[in-house]
Amino acid sequence: MIQAAVLGYGTVGSGVVEVLHKNREIIAKRVGEEIEVKYILDLRDFPGDPFEDKVVHDINLILDDPDISVVCETMGGTKPAYQFTKDALLKGKSVCTSNKELVASYGPELLQMAAENNCSYLFEASVGGGIPIIRPMNTSLAPENIVKIKGILNGTTNYILTKMAKEGASFDTVLKEAQEKGYAERNPEADVEGYDACRKIAILSSLMTGKNVDFSKIYTEGITKITARDFEYAKAVNKSIKLLAVSERTDDGVSILVAPFMLGAEHPLCGVNDVFNAVYVTGNMVGDLMFYGHGAGKLATASAVVSDVMECAGNIGKNIPVLWESDNLPLLDMKECTRKFFVRVAMKDRGAVLNSFGKIKEIDITDDEFGFITDSMTEKEFDTRMKGLREVLSVIRVENEE
Repeated sequence: MIQAAVLGYGTVGSGVVEVLHKNREIIAKRVGEEIEVKYILDLRDFPGDPFEDKVVHDINLILDDPDISVVCETMGGTKPAYQFTKDALLKGKSVCTSNKELVASYGPELLQMAAENNCSYLFEASVGGGIPIIRPMNTSLAPENIVKIKGILNGTTNYILTKMAKEGASFDTVLKEAQEKGYAERNPEADVEGYDACRKIAILSSLMTGKNVDFSKIYTEGITKITARDFEYAKAVNKSIKLLAVSERTDDGVSILVAPFMLGAEHPLCGVNDVFNAVYVTGNMVGDLMFYGHGAGKLATASAVVSDVMECAGNIGKNIPVLWESDNLPLLDMKECTRKFFVRVAMKDRGAVLNSFGKIKEIDITDDEFGFITDSMTEKEFDTRMKGLREVLSVIRVENEE
């Protein structure tokens, strides 16, 4: 029997225990032996909970127990999760986590520590919740030179943008509704400002390149400035607006950003709505692939953690290698990247627009302002051309048609 411990008995941690319990028979058949949760670490007690007898408050009970082979870290944040993870790996215990903040901040160090101690550090659930994406990149796509990743990596923002598109509602109105339904936190900053998606694309980009991507170096823009009027313009040209995380390998290097994009209706990501997530991967041999599903949620995320637990259970005393070196990957200057832009300006700026941008695609939906899509140009050139405009109402990047 494989014995495991769960650190943190919140939403995901309790889900891990539930998945291991409810699906124990099929898990045992696939692993070859049963997996049992021996300890649940939490500061709280849980009187009346079916697993209350497994709750402990001292991490050392887990670290010092030689029977514990796998630790599930579902605490979130970096403190004390970072220290607990290191201590477990140093004891030769594999660690499976859903903690994107920890993985994005310390991934190479923890992977190296796992390799040195003949155990594993796996993090399938850190990106895309229940969507299988980390393991496919490490195994099924191992022969590929992945050249591009585009993803809708945050369910909260995707829900908000979907509702704005369908109902013509304002950002503030839909955010309040999302909070009432539990889709958005009371403090939604990490989601709506793009920070959550930024950490996730940093992890995926690190796996894509094999080098460490520092998430603090990624240009990140949220959705708080998107308006119902923007969606009217998008609809007029058969597009929608999505918060995309984009990582692309070119001859000059790798560019990464998180920002709202206008996306054509024909693109597969345009049909990803509500709280669903999707990751669109392009390999140099296999071509385009899309992974789609629930990007968050108790049982979806827990299922991904348990898949890692099963992988570790089948490799006790061995390291499951993950290519992610500690050297930081230099990123291309975003200002040198080429793309199209959607712009809204006051009608008084129409003449200045035509003078500055020349060839544009006009979008006429109202008499009180002027909307257009530019030709392709670098972000630096776009900034220069925008200097002559007096009242800019909105700027949204336009994803290149596939």
